[in-house]
Amino acid sequence: MKKRVLFYLVAVTATMSMQSCVTNYVVSSPATQINQYKSDAKLASIDNKKLEKAKSQLLNSFNDEKVVASKTLEANLRNDEIAKTVKFTKKIDDLLAEAQSYLGTPYRYGGMTRRGIDCSAFVLSVFGAVTGMNLPRVAASQAQEGEKINKDELQKGDLVFFSHGKGKISHVGIVEEVSAEGGVKFIHAATSKGVMISSLTDSYWGPKFQFAKRIISMDSFNNFANN
Repeated sequence: MKKRVLFYLVAVTATMSMQSCVTNYVVSSPATQINQYKSDAKLASIDNKKLEKAKSQLLNSFNDEKVVASKTLEANLRNDEIAKTVKFTKKIDDLLAEAQSYLGTPYRYGGMTRRGIDCSAFVLSVFGAVTGMNLPRVAASQAQEGEKINKDELQKGDLVFFSHGKGKISHVGIVEEVSAEGGVKFIHAATSKGVMISSLTDSYWGPKFQFAKRIISMDSFNNFANN
């Protein structure tokens, strides 16, 4: 009898102990999972913030690089245009210096040297020496070259054409100076005094002026220089 009672007590105790273990396992397991979930969610939140910040920094970096590249390109283009302008201006100055070196050369119809030269030979000699261009021999043919421009658009190096009657082109000169007030002086080989400088408002040449041509412009010069 005592043995049965003892066995019964041991069995009950063991059963209660097992229930306690099971109870502890069932209760603690969800808590552990919940804590783990919360921990993972927090880490994911931190990673997303870092990711967005990195994206923002990367975009800002790209934008900064684009701005720098754009400014660099703009500066290079500006410097390139300045360089072209300087080069063109120097070429015009060289052209006029060559023309002025003929001052005092006597006029000779059909002449093509510094011992004697006519108006069209003077122009083609100057342009040929400085630019390498081959202009026609006579003034009427030279008038067919280049771009026609208005009188108020004249610049140094442009050609001015004149007629001694019936509108037929018979004389040509090179614009040597344009004042701020619009006054124009040109250098040419005149029958009276040879190579000289005259004004477009001169009482003799003014009424005979017909039109002007731009033989060499910045664009045409740069294209010509690159070929």
